[in-house]
Amino acid sequence: MFKISKVFTLSVIALALMACSDEKGTGWTPDMIPEDVVENDTTSVTDAKQAPLYWSVYEYGLTGELSHTNSNMPLETWKKNIDWVSENLRPSGYNMICTDGFMSMTNDLNVNAQGYMTHYAGIKLTDLVQMCKDKGLKLGVYDNPLWVHAPLTTVIEGTNKRLSDLVYDPAKDKVIKPNSTDLFTWIVPSHAGAREYIDGFFKYYKSIGVDFIRMDFMCLFETGDGAGDMPGRGYGRENYKLALKYINEAANKYNVFTSIVMPNMFDDGAAEKTTNNMARIVSDTYTGGWGHVSSWLRGQKHYGWPTFHNQFDGFVYWSKITGRGKIIPDGDFTRLNQLNSAEEKTFVISLQLMAGGPIAVADQYNTLVNGDLKYYTNKEMLALNQDKFVGKPLVGDITNEESQIWYGKMSNGDYIVGLFNREDTPKVRAVEFSRLGISGAMKIRDLWKHTDEGEDIRVSATLAPHSCKIVRLSKAAN
Repeated sequence: MFKISKVFTLSVIALALMACSDEKGTGWTPDMIPEDVVENDTTSVTDAKQAPLYWSVYEYGLTGELSHTNSNMPLETWKKNIDWVSENLRPSGYNMICTDGFMSMTNDLNVNAQGYMTHYAGIKLTDLVQMCKDKGLKLGVYDNPLWVHAPLTTVIEGTNKRLSDLVYDPAKDKVIKPNSTDLFTWIVPSHAGAREYIDGFFKYYKSIGVDFIRMDFMCLFETGDGAGDMPGRGYGRENYKLALKYINEAANKYNVFTSIVMPNMFDDGAAEKTTNNMARIVSDTYTGGWGHVSSWLRGQKHYGWPTFHNQFDGFVYWSKITGRGKIIPDGDFTRLNQLNSAEEKTFVISLQLMAGGPIAVADQYNTLVNGDLKYYTNKEMLALNQDKFVGKPLVGDITNEESQIWYGKMSNGDYIVGLFNREDTPKVRAVEFSRLGISGAMKIRDLWKHTDEGEDIRVSATLAPHSCKIVRLSKAAN
């Protein structure tokens, strides 16, 4: 049985190292206002996609792989996790369970007549769909329409082509690394029949009740690198763009949400941002901790995957292409059990919701630290996700401490302001409301303390290391 492994070296060579700025971090000037100002966002809530709130098998699978034990989740453990999510997270808006790439995915016996995957880790996908449905949840699937799971003799539905006609042909396919091999057997989208195969992929998943697909290792397909030492031929920019075009067509046709993983995001994500609902903008969570949230290779930008290694850098930099109705930035999975303090746990949840990203819970029913559920289920913070809110940093320069002040506007006209301290020492963060286009005083409510703080024309806080303050601003009484 073929198994997909995602463990790879996280320390890739960074091509650009940004210089550090001063450490004032106490405000900003008019020339620092982002060009894509939030208050000019006219996209309606109904037109925008909501960032998903869901649970993933990631932690279980990674733990098994790192310990060299069986990564496949037993059926009984599936049931316990699904029950736990349904009881504890579903009331707060988490509505999906998602598979991932550590567990065995397919062999020749576990595909249908059209060549698409029917099992995951030895369990029928339709059974997983039903298990989730019985608990009021959906199933999302980790798979890629460019991966070949079936015998090459499989006929492509609606054509006279076989899978053998869709794969790499050295006689006609020009690749970036012709002397390399591929980690996967890839569909080459420029081959006749590829479009139909990709269409059939989404048609199949929709038919069994799946409407969320995570598509991984796209950097290997495009350039043949960007995944540590994992091999790839690299089918080039044009084949990559054509693949995304066909994926987008089919996903829209069948109303399937697409999440692209490990994309190079060349040209400021030009290909990805117009063809996918969500894109990974940082490296894998791996073992998690404050490193993944803020400190791993901080300030280092890489050309290609991964552009950045920690969430804060990634969310700041890629905020230039996000916004209500635009592509959703994915900071990968959250493992609260790997964070060291209440401040860090508050910080990571706040960061993802301020940036308009998803929350993908990796903690399991038996690994979540007692009392930590409250961070995932803060009603006032999750209101941002329900509103499809997308905030922006005041400064898009990841080396500038003023990138640690975020703001955005709710659909009802209220403002959300986030003051973050990713430093290892206490910091003062402050912003005048006039800089946000607000005249006069606003009512201030702290969304973590659930307290009203009166009226003011600014918000400020002295923040402990690795902490934040998130406030909602509403019109003051006349």
